[in-house]
Parts: sequence; structure tokens; C-alpha cells
Amino acid sequence: MTSAYRFSSDLADIDRARVHAWLSEQSYWAAGRAREMQDAAIDGSRNYAVLDGSGRQVAYARVVTDAVTFAWLCDVFVDPAARGNGVGKLLVEGVISDIEQTTVRRIVLATADAHGLYAQYGFAPSEDPNRYMIRLRD
Repeated sequence: MTSAYRFSSDLADIDRARVHAWLSEQSYWAAGRAREMQDAAIDGSRNYAVLDGSGRQVAYARVVTDAVTFAWLCDVFVDPAARGNGVGKLLVEGVISDIEQTTVRRIVLATADAHGLYAQYGFAPSEDPNRYMIRLRD
């Protein structure tokens, strides 16, 4: 049950080593990401955690935002051992609640496998995906 878990937006609750290991070793979007890059991403973002009853971090997300008009939800990860216990929902609810304290009206994200989770919180495919462009570096 989610009552065994606590949401946090306190940077002090982020276990940087654990987050780096999750993302660089277990995620499909950040495989091989260097620790220095992950630390810089943490430092330049709003960061969120879900902690278990012992205070151990079991989930992470970050938001890149100007806190005025736009936010990008990214690096969402739930420890495989904690999945199925409502941790992902607690994390997304907490992130949205925090961002709703700002004037941000548009939150974007990209996912290959969690569309159902995000749809529960109002996320939907872009009405005009042809408006969005991307530039990648080698």
C-alpha cells in the first residue's frame, strides 16, 4: 500500500548514487549516462523522490522547467522491487501537485511504456505532433 511510502520534493532525500545506477543501468532512455551528467541534470532541475518506511529512496523523477510557462517531466523511475505498490502513482501525483503551485500550464513527457499511468493524470497524445521538432547530437 502507498501508506508505507512518502513523497518528497526535498533535494536532501535524493540518493544520487542510486538514481544514477537506476537510470544508467536499468532505463532505456539514459543507459550509460555518466554520473557527472546525472549530477548536473539533478542540479539543474526540480527533483522528486518516493521513500519507503525506512527512508530508502524507491522512486525518482525530475522536472526541467522555467516554473512559469513550461515543464518537462523526465527520468521517472520506480525501483523494480517497489513496483505494483502505487509508488508510481504517488510519484506522479506529487510531481503534478508541486508543479500546480506554479503558473505552468503545459507539462510534456515522453514514454515508451507508461501511457496508461500518465493518462490517469490528464496526459494525452499531442493534438498536433507535427508541431514538435527535435534536434539530436551524435
